[in-house]
Amino acid sequence: MAASRIRIVVGKPGLDGHDRGAKIVARALRDAGHEVIYTGLHQTPEQIVETAIQEDADLIGLSVLSGAHMTLFRTLVDLLAQRDASDIVVFGGGIIPDEDIPVLEEMGVAKVFTPGATTTDITGWVSEHFAVV
Repeated sequence: MAASRIRIVVGKPGLDGHDRGAKIVARALRDAGHEVIYTGLHQTPEQIVETAIQEDADLIGLSVLSGAHMTLFRTLVDLLAQRDASDIVVFGGGIIPDEDIPVLEEMGVAKVFTPGATTTDITGWVSEHFAVV
């Protein structure tokens, strides 16, 4: 029997229409052997959480370039708690100032990747922290 793969929802919340990075990350995660569901552009945190729950995701990765990262991550983490789905690990990346990263981590975001992070950094972090048995 094949081992189950890690299921990752990659979301692009808000009005930002730039999703090249999200698509590159989604493809890298897929190529690393994970099952990836990309939600597409202009998703609300509610839609992303609903997709993650329906897809029985292990992780949610958000790509935020709009400057609304504090609100979007907070809303997503709160919605997961409300839906009794806080076991879904949240990570993300985009244009996020260094001084906001500790605040995001305190609110429950497991990892933040900033510009310059490579796809190997991201896939390596997922593989290191979420090994499939």
